Amino acid sequence: MLMIRLARFGAKKKPFFRVVVIEKERARDSKAVEVVGTYDPRKDPPEVHLNHERIQYWRKHGAQLSDTVARLLARHPAPAEPPVA
Repeated sequence: MLMIRLARFGAKKKPFFRVVVIEKERARDSKAVEVVGTYDPRKDPPEVHLNHERIQYWRKHGAQLSDTVARLLARHPAPAEPPVA
């Protein structure tokens, strides 16, 4: 089963996270199927970049969100598309 979760990068006491699609059984920092975003909690306010199209693609193909990624998506929703005339 695929999960969309955080993988920790950065130096000791200087965390930086990638939002990755990865097999659920793999270790946190193992090779990911795809990187779909980043999260930098050290900035003020925390900096979040998400590729909403790819996240939706993987969710349609059975990937589940971790609790933390679900909270990030709730706080940073996809921008609304303007109506097509």
